[in-house]
Amino acid sequence: MTDLPYWHVDAFADRPFTGNQAAVMMLESWFDDAVLQAIGAENNFAETACMVPDATGAADYELRWFTPTSEVALCGHATLAAGHVALTRDGAKPGDRVTFRTRKADILAVYKTKNGYELSLPVTIVKKRDDAALMAALGGAGTVFHSVSGAEQTAIILYENEAAIRALAPDIRALGAIDIMAICTAPGGSHDVVSRVFVPAWGVDEDSVTGAAHAALAPFWAERLGRNQFTAHQASQRGGDLICRLEGDGRDGRAWLGGPCVTVVEGVFHLP
Repeated sequence: MTDLPYWHVDAFADRPFTGNQAAVMMLESWFDDAVLQAIGAENNFAETACMVPDATGAADYELRWFTPTSEVALCGHATLAAGHVALTRDGAKPGDRVTFRTRKADILAVYKTKNGYELSLPVTIVKKRDDAALMAALGGAGTVFHSVSGAEQTAIILYENEAAIRALAPDIRALGAIDIMAICTAPGGSHDVVSRVFVPAWGVDEDSVTGAAHAALAPFWAERLGRNQFTAHQASQRGGDLICRLEGDGRDGRAWLGGPCVTVVEGVFHLP
């Protein structure tokens, strides 16, 4: 039996039972991929973040993410959760940071701030494109934009207002046959931007608060709002708020996402 340190963190949350849940597993070295995937399935959160010390010296840790069914190329909320765990263990102060080397999203950094954390992600750029199958699965009347850069296959679907976003009732089975992250968004009421995110093809019917989605929403909405910083609310059942900031232009830009984290459970995962 191998005992692994385990944390259950609510990311982009200032209190338990809100934001997005992530499991954080701190390992000494990588297990076989099948074992890592089995850990992700056992945790059964949208994401399990697995981290090991980075022997190359390029970053503090290597980082990988697993849904209950698959490994993903980029996950924002679980990166924030992993940063929260690492920085809390190190007794970090505002301005301190931890870095993660990833397989498909380069080096990521999480910074401690006065009120939580800030995460830097590579942006995803989208372009308008018709997609009848996607719109049929989602319902409503929206305009589709597909990713032309970024770590994951992504679509932003622009709707008229917040009420349309909250009223969405997708055909999850049909949407599960489409290998894409569907980000439904509109101008918000109490926040600049509102969204919901559906990823049934990757084992997550509706995600709670999605950092990777806001790496696409940051350049998308910065262009439409005419400014590089805005507030965002993901209108899932749990709900979560983010401060989004765009730095740089085009595909080389970075999305900075700010928010707090809460540790809900800390314990030991017994691996046979």
